[in-house]
Amino acid sequence: MGDIYIYMLIILAGLAITDLVVGVSNDAVNFLNSAIGSKAISFKTIMIIASLGIALGALSSSGMMEVARKGIFNPGEFYFDEIMIIFMAVMITDILLLDFFNSLGLPTSTTVSIVFELLGAAVCVSLLKIGENDNETFLDLGKYIATDTAIEIVVGILMSVAVAFTIGALVQFLSRLMLTFDYNKRPAFLAGIFGGLSLTSLYYFILVKGLKGADLGGLNFIFEYTTNVYETLGYGFIFWSIVSLVYVYVLKWDIYKLIIILGTFGLAMAFAGNDLVNFIGVPIGAYDAYKIWIENGAVANFPMDALAGKLPSQKWLLMLAGVVMILTLWFSSKAQAVVKTSVDLARQDSGTERFKSNFVSRFLVRYSVMAADGIEYIMPKKASIYISKRFEKVPSLGLVSKNEDKPAFDYVRASVNLMVASVLISVATSYKLPLSTTYVTFMVAMGTSLADRAWGRESAVYRIAGVLNVIGGWFFTAFSAFTAAALFAYIIYWGGFYAIIGLVVLAVVLITRSFIMHKRSQSEQRVTDELQKAESKTIQGIIEESSDTVATVFKRAKDMYSNTLEGLMNQDLGALKSGRKVSKKLGGEIDGLRNNIYFFIKNLDEKSIGASKFYIDVLGHLQDISQSLEYISRSSTDHINNNHKSLKFNQIKDLKEIINRIHSIFEESQHIFRSKEFSKLESIILKKRELLELVDQKIEKQVKRTKDSDESPKNTTLYFGLLLETRDLMNVTTQVAEQYFTEYDSSRFGKKQN
Repeated sequence: MGDIYIYMLIILAGLAITDLVVGVSNDAVNFLNSAIGSKAISFKTIMIIASLGIALGALSSSGMMEVARKGIFNPGEFYFDEIMIIFMAVMITDILLLDFFNSLGLPTSTTVSIVFELLGAAVCVSLLKIGENDNETFLDLGKYIATDTAIEIVVGILMSVAVAFTIGALVQFLSRLMLTFDYNKRPAFLAGIFGGLSLTSLYYFILVKGLKGADLGGLNFIFEYTTNVYETLGYGFIFWSIVSLVYVYVLKWDIYKLIIILGTFGLAMAFAGNDLVNFIGVPIGAYDAYKIWIENGAVANFPMDALAGKLPSQKWLLMLAGVVMILTLWFSSKAQAVVKTSVDLARQDSGTERFKSNFVSRFLVRYSVMAADGIEYIMPKKASIYISKRFEKVPSLGLVSKNEDKPAFDYVRASVNLMVASVLISVATSYKLPLSTTYVTFMVAMGTSLADRAWGRESAVYRIAGVLNVIGGWFFTAFSAFTAAALFAYIIYWGGFYAIIGLVVLAVVLITRSFIMHKRSQSEQRVTDELQKAESKTIQGIIEESSDTVATVFKRAKDMYSNTLEGLMNQDLGALKSGRKVSKKLGGEIDGLRNNIYFFIKNLDEKSIGASKFYIDVLGHLQDISQSLEYISRSSTDHINNNHKSLKFNQIKDLKEIINRIHSIFEESQHIFRSKEFSKLESIILKKRELLELVDQKIEKQVKRTKDSDESPKNTTLYFGLLLETRDLMNVTTQVAEQYFTEYDSSRFGKKQN
């Protein structure tokens, strides 16, 4: 019998490592967001600082492990085998749930997921025990579950979302009033005061949230001086203000960078010290339970009262977990995707938005604008002018390098993000209020971006929609964690070890599938990245820069056109639906390039206006190509999806001839644009004329067939639509070739003349 539990411990160990990987991928956003978004320090330096924080936090996390053992349920009410069922169900659920959110690139709370998983599994097993006991009813559930803790956590979640957003917005508003966007030109003493406040909050945060509860041996006396919150903060503010003033006035260093460095370190340490329990607390709890069970003779129906007591920490397990977390931080691409979501929603500049607007976001923006207009109407004019001046953006000096990403926000906002998140988490910890570091850090970042007017009329509906999606995902986490863990616990309760094996295999299959899909998505993203934004200032430069984009569009157009018509002729609905997604994706990418036109024109000098017209025309033609492909894909998919008659033999024969010609034209065009041998484009223009003549012949043949025989109306409509759209596709493709051929020739000629 004991062998089964050894196997279960081995499985739990494997699940713990996997959970660490997917958990760090999700929670890295908590401490990387501000540093990466502001670009205050290099990415490598950010990772080193965060790794040091994780290492120290992991070693100081032993005091939090008891949460998994006794924080949600009363272990004395369960037998050893029932405890193992709960822990196994929780770990399988946690891995699948976190990996799901990581694949979507959305941050969620590992704290909430583990709490509701423990709650769901424990409730399920409790109800099963109650059902087998004639002397107990549903009302006895409170004997098994720590209901007070569960209620506190739910209330803490709801409050933290609103409080973090509101305080983040308020502090950022006041900070910007004091420092403005041109903060480097403000009096140095203001930077010193701001530094004193920020460093005090981080100092208290690192002590109370990061290290308190850890077993530091002889250094534990430090915490005796932090029992009085106000006294600790008061003396800390005086000390750190002096340090900041010396830092600014004497050393002439940037205090904001120091705040960002220490804030990143502090949040990374707090994450490892407090959230490590979310990933390995359950397996360690299972290991402790197994040792207790073995030490007491491995008897059946052994109650686990000992789990509620103080147990020795497993330092070597904490060190191993710290190593896994650091490696994941460095190598997880999913972690970077989650961070990107948070940074994108908070960035100062507008651009291509990831999320689409919805009814709620439009409603909120509309009435927020009305409220803002009302406030401005009743506010004294002088006050309104003063505030507006404090929020004036600093004009950008020069052009941004083509291969350089602009910071999403400045050092002031990054510092406020870290400072406010630190204060809120520290205060909640000192009053023993449960909350999620993910919720706090994310909502503070959203509040500061709102106060900083990053959510302008151009982007507000999309940013709010993104925030609502993330918040909705949080509540979905709680519901799905509870439900899935309860279901898995039920399956394991009745299916035993065979059910565990089945669920583990299911988890492995789903995670492997997620990994493959993520890699495929990354590969597609690399293709997308080939559609580069042009940043040159001359027509010659634009021709050189945009030619790769045109070549990429031609390559993908060639594949889309051929695959779509092949799918139509073979009546392959799966291939047609896949092609439909690809065509929409191409259209979205070209729309992204068109959305950048404003910034492209702003970067041009007065002598290069012609370059902007050339580039706008090129993007217009590429959009026409994507629209033609989208029409061909949509009409073909609808035809097969509606179970209409297949194409006739003669129609298929004619289409194959056209496909081969178009494939040849796109193939040759792609190579010309990739090699930038634009003088060869004349041959493409001649081939296009031959193809158009061929299409016209096929149209005439179909007209004759329709007159002479009994043709299907749907077939005929589809076939004519495909031919006409093919003609439009070739016309636009040739217009691109003619435009490059003409402009390249004239620009070179003009250059020689000069």
